[in-house]
Amino acid sequence: MFALRGRLTAVASPDPHAPEGRYFVRSLYFDNVYDKALWDKINGVSKREKFRIRFYNGDTSHIRLEKKCKWDDLGSKQTAPLTPGQAAAIAQGDNAWLENAEHPLLRELYRKMLTEGIYPRSVVDYTREPFVYAPGNVRVTLDYDIRSGLCCEDFLSERCVTVPASSSIILEVKWDEYLPDIIKRAVALDGRQAGAFSKYAVCRAFG
Repeated sequence: MFALRGRLTAVASPDPHAPEGRYFVRSLYFDNVYDKALWDKINGVSKREKFRIRFYNGDTSHIRLEKKCKWDDLGSKQTAPLTPGQAAAIAQGDNAWLENAEHPLLRELYRKMLTEGIYPRSVVDYTREPFVYAPGNVRVTLDYDIRSGLCCEDFLSERCVTVPASSSIILEVKWDEYLPDIIKRAVALDGRQAGAFSKYAVCRAFG
């Protein structure tokens, strides 16, 4: 991480959304009683999706519902804003209001709660150091201090209890049309190869 941080600082720019160079991420992930999202990830299913609610740095004034889709090596994300009251209601199992929600992603969540049985399953916390590089719209992140929580109802609270889930440091590189060579060289480390890693799967080891 120290080597990567030094290289990325030299060639990329800090993310303007991280004025101190890093920020704290908390997510509430959804799954069903058969752990479909978990097993799709573990088994490497090429086409899969997952829902989560996310906010940053403990700031509950900006919460969003996200749907992440993966198709082989391509990924996409849809988002919808939530108020703290709405997020808390979903976490506590009050979802009837979603049926007539204005945003289509909220209505989709409601349908899949009914048809697929998904529900709030696990809290995932971590710290992220982000870097950006304009050509290719590249975003490079270093994620660490991954923690897990099982009490989903109070995930908006500072008193939400989480425990260390992994000592791993995760490098992620995302880009749009192409990945510039300067970034390829910056993130290449001896003895390291690209691979799959799921913070949600790691945190589900606790239940």
